Amino acid sequence: MKNRGLRFDPRIQFAMLALPGAAFVFVFLVLPLLSIVVFSFWRTERYELIPEWNLENYRIVLTDPTYLTFLLRSLVMATVVCLASVVYAWPVAYFIAKHGGRYRLVLVLLTAAPFLTGIVLRVTALQQILGPIGLVNMALMTFGFEPIEALMYSNVASAIGLVYLWIPFMIVAIYLSLLNFDFELLEVAKVAGARPWRAFLEVTWPLNWIGTAIGIVLVFVPTFAATVTPRFLGGPNGSLFGNILEHQFGATGTWALGSAMGVVLFLVSLAFILLIGRTIDPKRTGFTGIGR
Repeated sequence: MKNRGLRFDPRIQFAMLALPGAAFVFVFLVLPLLSIVVFSFWRTERYELIPEWNLENYRIVLTDPTYLTFLLRSLVMATVVCLASVVYAWPVAYFIAKHGGRYRLVLVLLTAAPFLTGIVLRVTALQQILGPIGLVNMALMTFGFEPIEALMYSNVASAIGLVYLWIPFMIVAIYLSLLNFDFELLEVAKVAGARPWRAFLEVTWPLNWIGTAIGIVLVFVPTFAATVTPRFLGGPNGSLFGNILEHQFGATGTWALGSAMGVVLFLVSLAFILLIGRTIDPKRTGFTGIGR
């Protein structure tokens, strides 16, 4: 009877159900991250990790002007991409939530259509649009205009590509927050004399900030660590911090330095998430996680 009672104990059942997933996360996520942290305090010699504890790798990453330049460039790129994504995603999400009707789910799923193909294929498609002989420049030359060189192999091209890649996350996050928003509040604001922009800034925006904040995080983190898009669209002067980090584990084989760069990247991303989290006031938002 005692064994039977233990068998049906909810706590034991929960532990048995959670154990496989927890073990998977620990083995394939926690342990690799811990190994990266450990390696960051070692040194590399002839493509081999030497377990000699030191802070030299962090000194290089945090003081060398070259690495600081790439880190700052990635921060600026991630910020610009987030701002552009917010400006683009809000009208789209607002339209779907308010006017989508019974087609709202279909419209949201259509925003994720680019994910049906691989990231390399999507970035390559952008090359055919933004390139020197791409659709945009060919159309300009057809009408007698000079081609826009900044559209390809530049930071501008990288920013366009990154917005294109991650904008669905921003749209979905804002849309989910708008699902629980009472649009009649805007009518009340208009009756009170508020113009549409003021109603948006004082009612819609603050009550749905949590969705925007989540979208910003979902766009900022992958942009900050981007490697493929800058490589294909950024050109020789468009490399970001992620590209230099990738180089450490590839051509140069300086794994210890690359591990330190990975830790710095993780800490900056974590600090950004915590900073955004402090701006969220659940009592002022319309997001409950349950659609109407």
